[in-house]
Parts: sequence; structure tokens; C-alpha cells
Amino acid sequence: MSTDKETARTTDEHVAPVEYDNGNGNFDAPALPTGWKYRQRRIFGLNVPWYASPKVQLLMVAFVCFMCPGMFNALGGLGGGGKTDATLADNMNTALYSAFAVFGIFGGTFVNKLGVKWTLAFGGTGYCLYAISLLVSVHDNVPGFNLFAGAWLGVCAGLLWTAQGTIMISYPNEKQKGKYFAIFWGIFNMGAVIGSLIPLGQNINIKTNATVSDGTYIGFIVLMALGAFLAMFLCNAGDIVREDGSRVILMKNPSWQSELIGLWETLRFEPFVILLFPMFFVSNWFYVYQQNAMNGAYFDTRTKSLNSLLYWLAQIVAAAIWGFFLDVQGVSRSFRAKVTWGVLFVLTFAIWGGGYAFEKRYTRETVNIKLNPEWKAFDWSDSGYVGPMFLYIFYGFYDAAWQASIYWFMGALSNSGRRSANYVGFYKGIQSCGAAIVNNLDARKLSFEREFISNWVLLAVSLVIAAPVIFLKIRDHVDVEEDLAGTDETIADVLPADHPEKRGV
Repeated sequence: MSTDKETARTTDEHVAPVEYDNGNGNFDAPALPTGWKYRQRRIFGLNVPWYASPKVQLLMVAFVCFMCPGMFNALGGLGGGGKTDATLADNMNTALYSAFAVFGIFGGTFVNKLGVKWTLAFGGTGYCLYAISLLVSVHDNVPGFNLFAGAWLGVCAGLLWTAQGTIMISYPNEKQKGKYFAIFWGIFNMGAVIGSLIPLGQNINIKTNATVSDGTYIGFIVLMALGAFLAMFLCNAGDIVREDGSRVILMKNPSWQSELIGLWETLRFEPFVILLFPMFFVSNWFYVYQQNAMNGAYFDTRTKSLNSLLYWLAQIVAAAIWGFFLDVQGVSRSFRAKVTWGVLFVLTFAIWGGGYAFEKRYTRETVNIKLNPEWKAFDWSDSGYVGPMFLYIFYGFYDAAWQASIYWFMGALSNSGRRSANYVGFYKGIQSCGAAIVNNLDARKLSFEREFISNWVLLAVSLVIAAPVIFLKIRDHVDVEEDLAGTDETIADVLPADHPEKRGV
């Protein structure tokens, strides 16, 4: 009689060598299970990786995020969810990030138990409902529906982002984690770029500050629904085989109890990760100031759309640069971690120092048309636009650099899929806790000056607190035996047959 653990591995017993071009003209032969998921094909003379390979799965999850959170970012980048008054969006986002904080922290538990495919598919549904509620609010006063849609998206987003992060930092090997972030972040933010083109095209000849059209919301709704549908075609982590034949480290037959205990085991494995929590907390804090207090409050609709487009394009450029340098070979990973910390520290004071000079131009009261009827929203044709435009571009660049660094730091601490899911869960939960607080403060009309200062101070202080884990705990390599601690996997389960660490098993 076979046990559950034995039957869980039946797909590993039938393997066939597959010729694989590693990109250098050399051919490796990873041992792959049989079946359509592991067939390699040549298209236009190029070797296309098998369906259950990290590369294909990364591309798929990137396009899911392209159509779900990518479109959400495009909508949020307009300030106030596309509405002239940001109060409704602030209240919805407070509910969103409050729920996100809870389900983000426990997201790793759901990912490990349900698998990345169904977690992502379920997570995608919340984005569509959020956009629907905004469209309805244009025509009727439905605050209850709006708050429910925000809270429901928080639940869904907490699960989607934890599953996405698990794929991004546990599927690649140690030398590719920066590259994988760059590919994902570029495709994901292309969604926000294309999403920004929708309102820009509809308002390009209109120099007014108005709520976006119904057609804009409908376009977002359709794309978000397609993203949730696409997620159902992903593979789960247990099916993934890397180019060297190794597998992602997982817990066999996880239970809800084992996964909840796993949250504590993750912190016990590396308690220093707590020092990254302030960086997690502030990683979405600055969006409210940038999108509402700057872009949404100061510029007219067409200029907001252009700024949003440039902001997300800058993120793609930054992701490519950061992904390349984080994976530079010939330089130790521990040294790259220290350099990354130093560059972030310099950028924090350079970019936000320039932002302080701009922030002093106006206040919440001076841009309020009810309090100041003479106020006219700034347009790209007005003199002096170039400076704020570049500032907003650098804000987008900084955001991608910050997020890339956090993902890479987490990925450098472990290669375990199970542990990575919990790291990402902590990251997204704590990040959302900060976002819920700052959205609530913005809804309460905290002054723009205080919003700005809170960003600058929190960013700088969080880097100082994170320094010990970055300087002392990120090593050049994490041994597989360490990653297997706390699971019932063995080296035989996760390494290819010819791997040096597997000899004698």
C-alpha cells in the first residue's frame, strides 16, 4: 500500500532526458517527468522552455498582474481612482489595505495549502469588482458597495501578491533572482502604462480636471476579468522543474495547522528578517502622496494621465537596471547587498530632497477649488512643467528600485518555496498595514507637507534599521540543507540526479 507521501511523488518516477539550450550554445539534459507540461518545442528556430518551467510560469503570472494590479495601478495613478475628489478612493483603499494586511500576513499559509494557481485566480476577481464599484459610484451614491469592494479586493490582493512573490523569488536559482524581478516588473508595469494611455487618449485635448469617462472604467473591468481567467492556466509549484532539473522546496501534504506553525518557524529560522519590516511598512506609503497629493491634486486630467504614463515607464526602466546589477556575476552577493543599500540611501535623500522643493509650492487648501475658486489645475502646456515631470519620473524610478531591493533581499535569505511564501506574506501584510494607515490619514485631510515629511523620514529610518540584516545576514549562498529545515523534503526530492550535493543519497 502506498502512503500519501509516496503518491505525491508519482509524477517524478517517469523521467525522460530533454535537450535544452542554455543560451550559450551548450545543451543540458535535465531529467523531466513525462507529459505535455514538460515537452520542449522549437518555434522559429528557438528552443521554448517546457510549460512547467520557471520562465514560462513567470511570464504567465506577469501577464496576470499586467491585467489585474497593473490596471489597478493605472487607475490609482490618476489620483482618487479617476475621480476629482479622492475621499471615496481613500476610504475604499483604507478598507482594502486593512483587509490586505491580514490576508497578506497569512497569505503564505493559503499559497502553501491551496497552491499558486487557485490562489492567483481567486485573487484576480477582486480587481474587477473594485473597478465596477467605482463605475457605479459615478452614477449613484453606493458607499456600502464601494467599501465592500475595497475590502474584498484587500482579501484577494493579499492572496494574489503572496502567490506572485512566491513564484518570483523561489522559482529561479540564486543567480537569476534579479533578472526574474526585472522581467516580471517590466511586464506588470506595462499594464499600468497601457492603462494610462486609455484616459490620456480620451482626454488629450481637454484642459480640465474631471472624473474619467465610463468607457475608461469599462476598459479596466474587461482587462481585469481576463487576468483572473488567465491565472487558472498556471501550474502549481509542485509541478515546476528548473533548467538544472531541481525542484522548488515545498512541504509535502501541508495542513492548515502545519502552515500556521510555519509562520512562526519562518521567523525562528531567520529572526533578523524582522529588521526588514520597516522597509515593508513604508513600501506602499509613498503612493498616496505621489498619486493623490501631487499628481491628483496639482495637475489637470490629461496631464495626470501623462504623468502616470511616465511614472510607470520609469518603473520598467528601473526594474531592468536593478535586475541587471543585482545579478552581476564576479561580485559576491553579500557585497552587492551592501552596495544596493548604499545606493538606496543616496537616492532617498537626492530624490525626496528635490520633492521637498516642489511640495512647498502649494498646500491642500490652495488647490481646493471650493476654498480657492481662482485655482487652475496645472497643464503640461504651462511654463515650468518640465521640472515636476522629471520629479514624478524619478519617483517612479525610486519605487521600482525600492521594491526590487526588498524582493531580492528576501530571495537572498532563502530559496525555499514554503519559506519564501511566508516572507512575501509578511511583506505584503505589513506593507498593506502602512498603506491602510496613510490612506486613512489622507481621507482625514492631513496636510500635504506632513504627508511628504512622513515619507522621507520613514524611508530613511527604515533603511537604517534594515542595515544589520543586509550587512550581516545576506550571504553568498544558502545551503539546501538549511532550506530543508522545517519541511519533510529530502535532498533527493529537490536536486537533479547529477548535483554534487546529491551524491550518496
